[in-house]
Amino acid sequence: MEVSRIQGTGDEHKQRSLSPLRLLRGVLCLVVLLSTAFLFLVYLAPVAACILRLFNIHLSRKVTSFFFGIWLALWPFLFEKINGTKVVFSGDTVPPKERVLIIANHRTEVDWMYLWDLALRKGCLGSIKYVLKSSLMKLPIFGWGFHIFEFISVERKWEIDEPVLRKMLSTFVDRRDPLWLALFPEGTDFTEQKCKRSQQFAAENGLPILKYVLLPKSRGFHACLEILKHSLDAVYDITIAYKHRCPTLSDNVFGVDPSEVHIHIRRILPKDIPTSEPEATAWLIDSFKLKDQLLSEFVAQGHFPNQGTDAELSLATCLGKLLVVICLTGLFIYLTFFSSIWFKVYIGLSCIYLSAATYFNFRPSPVIDIVKNAFSLSKKSR
Repeated sequence: MEVSRIQGTGDEHKQRSLSPLRLLRGVLCLVVLLSTAFLFLVYLAPVAACILRLFNIHLSRKVTSFFFGIWLALWPFLFEKINGTKVVFSGDTVPPKERVLIIANHRTEVDWMYLWDLALRKGCLGSIKYVLKSSLMKLPIFGWGFHIFEFISVERKWEIDEPVLRKMLSTFVDRRDPLWLALFPEGTDFTEQKCKRSQQFAAENGLPILKYVLLPKSRGFHACLEILKHSLDAVYDITIAYKHRCPTLSDNVFGVDPSEVHIHIRRILPKDIPTSEPEATAWLIDSFKLKDQLLSEFVAQGHFPNQGTDAELSLATCLGKLLVVICLTGLFIYLTFFSSIWFKVYIGLSCIYLSAATYFNFRPSPVIDIVKNAFSLSKKSR
């Protein structure tokens, strides 16, 4: 049941060994990623995601998207240019800079990271957001980033998640704000044990028996579609598979695996997806039946149909963004250690703000909205 293992191809690839060089390189990359993330967050987030947001939420999102999109580009650079992982796209060719909802299968804990490779190619890396489990918001440094990027955290209990999801989605309906919202309808990553439970549930309820994916949960998908449908350009149905094993986060960092990531894209117009919840549920299950068939063919053939729909990642693009990150990081280090004491105070206050805002899930509202609400309340009280 291992989708990422190619069968019948004569390919005897083995996992790359964790050599001392790979270990050292991975540690250095991780230090760079964590330290630059910290400096970008403490210096830029309070200005871009707090102060600017008090005056103009759209400008705040654009500035946040620009700067943190530059930082996120370090990850595809690590995967494709440093680790040498080959990312192969297939299926429909998608245009750049669309507003989209993404539904993807969830093979492993790092599937979501490889969506960055596609987003970077389409000029939307800074616009990507995820629906993710709330425990991830507690990760040091990264939890701050998830909050600033406006990821939607869920408890995976619909009675708790529905109001949170609908409130956040309602803030994404303006077409002026770029958006790539990624959703994993299976709700958890794939394991054989989870697959057996899913197959048992399907058999008991007259649903399709799926071998390589879990039955999708439709409520979150329907809520996303219901609220965002009129502001989306497309829905991307993405299927991910790996050669030659499903990677972990440490595999990604140290370049041990995967050797190839295959991403199949099916581009669907929102008007072609039913709006009622029962019909949307049936459509989603049919989409996962198609994913199951695609993954079955991948196991047999070693690839998805219609490969080569996107070019290799531009080295010049990666190096340009890396240079910007290095220059900004150098400036932040200089301000921290060799400039006024007030920059150290600023860092301390920034850490307090980011910790509190992430813990309490707080984002400031524009001043004009606060004034309007206060004025409306005062009129009602008269």
